[in-house]
Amino acid sequence: MIAKFTVAERQWSLVLLVLTALAGLAMAALGAGDAMGVHGFIVLIVSLGLIFVVGGGLFAPEPTEDRRRAYYDDPIKLGLVLAMVWAVIGMGVGDWVAWMLAYPEARFDAAWSSFGRVRPVHTTGVIFGFGGNALIATSMHVMQRTSRARMAGQVSPWFVIIGYNLFVVMAVSGYLMGVTQSKEYAEAEWYADIWLVIVWVTYFVLYIRTLARRNEPHIYVANWYYLAFILVVAVLHIINNLAMPASLTAAKSYSLFSGVQDAMTQWWYGHNAVAFFLTAGFLGMLYYYLPKRANRPIYSYRLSILSFWGITFFYIWVGSHHLHYTALPHWVQTLGMTFSVMLLVPSWASAGNALMTLNGAWHKVRDDATLRFMFVAAVFYGLSTFEGSFLAIRPVNSLSHYTDWTVAHVHAGAMGWVALITFGAIYAAVPMIWRRETMYSWKLVEWHFWLALAGTMIYVFAMWNSGIVQGLMWRTYNEAGTLQYSFVDTLVAMHPYYIARAIGGLLFLTGAVVGSYNIWMTIREVGHEAKARDVPTDSEAGEPAVPVAE
Repeated sequence: MIAKFTVAERQWSLVLLVLTALAGLAMAALGAGDAMGVHGFIVLIVSLGLIFVVGGGLFAPEPTEDRRRAYYDDPIKLGLVLAMVWAVIGMGVGDWVAWMLAYPEARFDAAWSSFGRVRPVHTTGVIFGFGGNALIATSMHVMQRTSRARMAGQVSPWFVIIGYNLFVVMAVSGYLMGVTQSKEYAEAEWYADIWLVIVWVTYFVLYIRTLARRNEPHIYVANWYYLAFILVVAVLHIINNLAMPASLTAAKSYSLFSGVQDAMTQWWYGHNAVAFFLTAGFLGMLYYYLPKRANRPIYSYRLSILSFWGITFFYIWVGSHHLHYTALPHWVQTLGMTFSVMLLVPSWASAGNALMTLNGAWHKVRDDATLRFMFVAAVFYGLSTFEGSFLAIRPVNSLSHYTDWTVAHVHAGAMGWVALITFGAIYAAVPMIWRRETMYSWKLVEWHFWLALAGTMIYVFAMWNSGIVQGLMWRTYNEAGTLQYSFVDTLVAMHPYYIARAIGGLLFLTGAVVGSYNIWMTIREVGHEAKARDVPTDSEAGEPAVPVAE
């Protein structure tokens, strides 16, 4: 890696790393005994390790190859590997939490293992660790190929990947130490939030610079979705995390919003995190990897643009449907409900566009598990968006809200849509980027697909049943006009469904472990199988060199 840096780039990297190490040292000294001190120590250790790596090659010869004539894939490789690492960690913790809900004694006799601390480790590990790394890595892969231009900058892509993961580590470790901002989609400490802004702005500038030097006059639609994901997430993160530190030497901070304004801001952030982090970015994946894998053009390019603007405009308004029957003004609740129903049109346009793209390629869906991951993801995307619009309607929401029906809906989207399209994209990208003829084992890809699908179906159906039972029991009255069932009665009724959920999560986790092993063996290039004629070939080894971007 360092051999591909010029001497000036190595020197610049060392300057940045020294400054980061000094910042970590200051945090460790000022925040001693607090989460801030622990995070400062983590930053210091990571910075010193990277200084050793970069410094060891400081006086190596200048790279002789013309780097501008080759795509820059080294940071992408790290991002994909870290995505799978976080998948196993996040899903493993999530399944532990599921068993803990069924059997509370499954926790340890320590404060860090409480549900309130471990649960956000699961959500952050899966959403931001697994999903975020996959989005960043695939966006770097897609924008180079669709622009026919090398990624702008040699140092900044590494800063984005490593800096982003440093943020996720600080967030996860902060939760275990009991430091959060006490919000849904919990965010990290105030200094970690500032660090993420720096990383994310670098990411945005990197993406814009690469598109600006493209050798294709047209900006492919996948880049529209990736760019919307990058830009809007930055706005969401900055506004939702406006806070005043309680002290510059401690992790504690206080939100600048309060009461109903804080609730509205939180759900404006929360649902648009779903919109632009968990939808727009992954639609960028879908619009590149599915047509490429199927070797078919998008069914309708115009429809993809129309659905982009529909999703971008409608999604911004829908967050208030999470606050039905609250102190939020009724007209704001109705506005969110109305736009949620309207959102079904552009959402189904994207799902339908993906499925119609497969016309003439259904035999490939049957034979290719990687393409099948993407196909099933598109189906789940259509189902989840329909359910989301349905649950936003006020009378339906009165039954579903605060129940496990919401958990079922979220995981139908997270497991069925987000995770499956990510696994499909990674399986498509890994042989391309590492220049392998195919995956190490296509049998393991098949196993992963069926484990993931079975786990998703068991999980979602269990929570659908649990949620509807909960909602009906909570609103059942006896002849005296009092509640028919106590809260404990509802817990007893939910217990079998919670066991089923944990089993479904275990199957999904097992699939992720199988996939991680398969990817690792593909990277190591150990005895590839699946060389038969009916097995797809993934290699981009014959890919033409990228033109010089002036």
